[in-house]
Amino acid sequence: MAVRFHPPPERPPPAAPPAPALPEHDIVVNGATITAREIAAEMQHHPAESAEAAWNLAAQALVVRRLLRDAAAAHGLDPEDDDSLDALLAAEVRVPEPDEDAARRWHAAHPERFGAPDLWEASHILIAADPEDGEARVIAEARARDLLAQVQADPECLAALARAHSDCPSREQGGHLGQVARGTTVPEFEAALASLSPGEVCPTVVASRYGMHVVRLHAHAPATRMPFEAVAGRVIADLRALSWREGVRHYIAVLASRARIEGFDLGGIAGARADGPLVN
Repeated sequence: MAVRFHPPPERPPPAAPPAPALPEHDIVVNGATITAREIAAEMQHHPAESAEAAWNLAAQALVVRRLLRDAAAAHGLDPEDDDSLDALLAAEVRVPEPDEDAARRWHAAHPERFGAPDLWEASHILIAADPEDGEARVIAEARARDLLAQVQADPECLAALARAHSDCPSREQGGHLGQVARGTTVPEFEAALASLSPGEVCPTVVASRYGMHVVRLHAHAPATRMPFEAVAGRVIADLRALSWREGVRHYIAVLASRARIEGFDLGGIAGARADGPLVN
């Protein structure tokens, strides 16, 4: 069961700075206008850390879509038909077949993709504190240290203390988090779990972006790694998918290099090699 912490803050967060004004200009691709209103409507499909980042992702998506539609029309395909765009990419993007050596290298370099990750069963008490509020962090750490001392003296009391003090929803289960897989929690919490033996209480308070944690490990199931022969098909599929994505990126770079784009810079996509081996 993947676990993520979403504790309620102890106090209202500090007021956010004013959001930057979003661009309001249109974008023109090969003479066709993508309006600012169209970009604003597209933003809902591109969640990001800021409105500005979402605007850029939305604009990029619409520019790329326009490039592909123009290319489809040039090939005699219906530019408004998604199947035509798929047919265009299938014809223009060449994906080389991975050889066994490449597949074995990929398998060796990414063992976490071809097996089961570490699993930990753990409990914790969270004293929430905004990472930007230094005073709250100091107070939270002092509270967590006091709770840690009580848990170290009697580990079985963690459940009762979690129900009484924890700011994590897991307090309803006495702080029990169930199974936590490697890669599904914040790195600092995961590092604490990896340092413990089953039954052990972390000897220090664990600081994370959510606040301060008192942590106890109940059980650990080490990661398992599948041999290449057992997952060769999955490895090959991985490499094909990577090659396909890179080929599409190269093809879009070719289209962008030939296009007239006003009001937007495709950046990394336009800067990709426009003559790579994955483009016919």
